[in-house]
Formats: sequence, structure tokens, C-alpha cells
Amino acid sequence: MTATVLVVDDEPSLTAVYESWLSEYEVLVAHDGAEALSTLDRRGDDVDVVLLDRRMPGTSGDEVLPAIREREVDCRVAMLTAVAPGYDIVDMPFDDYVTKPVSGDQLRETVESLLARADYVDGLDRYYALVAKHAALTAERPRRELLENERFAELEADIRELERELEDAVSFEDHETFQGLLLEVARREQ
Repeated sequence: MTATVLVVDDEPSLTAVYESWLSEYEVLVAHDGAEALSTLDRRGDDVDVVLLDRRMPGTSGDEVLPAIREREVDCRVAMLTAVAPGYDIVDMPFDDYVTKPVSGDQLRETVESLLARADYVDGLDRYYALVAKHAALTAERPRRELLENERFAELEADIRELERELEDAVSFEDHETFQGLLLEVARREQ
């Protein structure tokens, strides 16, 4: 299944370049904040990543970002902007901040990283659900009964397999990657 990326920038020439760089994805384009929110209202369930410019006429990216979170769109958001980050970004609920100009490789790496983090968080959610089931069963059932039960054996096998997948899924090359994952988990728990 192809991921969907929403590119939001008021410069059509720039969105065209980004669209060409992200040709392996389905790319939706919006040229202002209002259009971005309208697109999310129509296609929000399909959007995996939003690349959002901060400064646009009308509804700015700074206004679109909290609206995305209020709508509970299950997507990752990267601020992709010429605005140098200030301390105001500390409270902004984005997943990554990329300062323009950006190369095609950097843009693709940003999208790939955000998609990988989303997959990892989904895997963690599944893992914790399986571990909770395991804990409930082991707390209430005799060990001998558990060892003889085929469904319990499948549950343990699923847990081990998911542990292997999670270990292979993401490497924590730096603290920003790890922090991004923790923020994603915290946001989902709210």
C-alpha cells in the first residue's frame, strides 16, 4: 500500500518540485492552510504524512498544525519551512522540523523516517496489547494449564515475533529519533 503525503506550501513551483521528489508516494497538494484543512476533512483517513510550511497567507501552518491534532488525524507532521526555529516550537505538536532549503534526498529521508516511526509505534501498541493479555493469563491460570494450551503458545510466539520485528524496525541513531518516538506514543495515549 502506497503512503499518502500532503504537501502544504503557498509556492506552487515548490510544491511541484516536492511532488516530483516524492513520486513513490501518493502526493496531495494544498497551497494554503484552508485548502490543507479541507483536504484533511475529505481525505484525512488516507494521509500518512503532512509536510507543512509555517508561513502562508491566510491560515498559517502554525494554525493548521493544532487543527490537525484537534481533528485527530492519524498522521505525522513535519514542519517544512524557511522559518528558523525559535523557542515557540517547544509546545508545537509536530513530529519533525526541517528548515528550507531542502534537497530531494533530505525530503525523502524525512518522509521515510516519519513513516518508520509510525510503524514502530503501531508495533509497540500491538506488543503492549499482547503482553497485557499474557500477563492477565499468567496471573490467573496455573502454569501447567498454560503450557498445555495451544492458544497461549500462539500468544507467546506472537510476542516473540513482534519483539524481533521491533528490534529490527528502528535504530536509535540519535536522541531526536528516540524522543520523536516517545512523543508519538504519548500523543496516542492522550
